[in-house]
Amino acid sequence: MVWVLMSQFKSKYVKGAVAIGYKVDQEPAPKIIAKGQGELAKKIINIAIENNILIQEDPLLFESLCRLEVGDEIPAKLYHVVAELLAYVYKVNKKKKRSYI
Repeated sequence: MVWVLMSQFKSKYVKGAVAIGYKVDQEPAPKIIAKGQGELAKKIINIAIENNILIQEDPLLFESLCRLEVGDEIPAKLYHVVAELLAYVYKVNKKKKRSYI
């Protein structure tokens, strides 16, 4: 399972968060697994931090993902940008694993 959190900040206050999850061998496409604004966004971000989940800020992608509901698959028009993001996550995770060996 790969998790990525997209967040958008406004000054030091959290405006919103959208979490993407992807079970590579079990799902055809990544899905929205959590989203929220205000206090809920802060909780989502704190869970991500506690679990070493990558947090990425991309306002354009964030706005597109906010239109989706929890459980929705990422639409085909966003596959390319989400694929780039997931490739980056795999790369970062691979480097982290090597540093522990």
